[in-house]
Amino acid sequence: MALHFINNWLKNTHAWLMPPVCVLCGQTGDDGQDLCAACRTELPYNTSACVRCALPLPATTHGDLICGACQQQAPDYDRSHSLLRYAPPADQLIQRLKFNARLPLARVLGELMAVQLVQRLRAWPERIIPVPLHRARLRERGFNQALEIARPIARALNIPLDYRSCERMRHTSVQSLLPAAARRKNIKGAFRVTRPIKARHVAIVDDVMTTGHTVQEFAATLRKSGVEQIDVWIVARAALRS
Repeated sequence: MALHFINNWLKNTHAWLMPPVCVLCGQTGDDGQDLCAACRTELPYNTSACVRCALPLPATTHGDLICGACQQQAPDYDRSHSLLRYAPPADQLIQRLKFNARLPLARVLGELMAVQLVQRLRAWPERIIPVPLHRARLRERGFNQALEIARPIARALNIPLDYRSCERMRHTSVQSLLPAAARRKNIKGAFRVTRPIKARHVAIVDDVMTTGHTVQEFAATLRKSGVEQIDVWIVARAALRS
């Protein structure tokens, strides 16, 4: 009881001394988040999308729809949830996080994702697994953006975060710099499971899905290790599938 009181006091004191500031417009944040109500409302939410790969679909579509590509060849994951479409200003937020080390943005995006997931989830995974970075890329960037986004999600949903059971073996070229046709080959065989994953249902977390080759390869690796159900949770989905 005393610890709970102290934690609340510290939280309220921090909010009073350092009130939240919107990361987009600089105005006072809303509801304890570094986003104001107006900017949060105007984000490009991915409200109509393929339930398998989260590919944005026309706004007039409703229900559990599957895009043509997933109907022709289903991915190795079962269901995807994408918070936003990869469009302004969502793309700017993710680029600032990845390339300018604006780590507070990971908390903002992760908290927004957690709110949406509570509304959308039908079955809760037993583990959250962020897409791993190769150790060379990790040294270069200093952090794994997928892990930093996954932290507030795991905390909010009270789901264990597992970032030690898998690794990226090969230092691949940056996927976003490659043409769509080369991305599958670039990421092939890049991941491995280093210890048993004691979960039948897991969720992969990443920042952006474009062609989907990275999460497909990672999901296939998890599937081979014995994971039965795989969700993909991504911050933003680009309107591209190849």
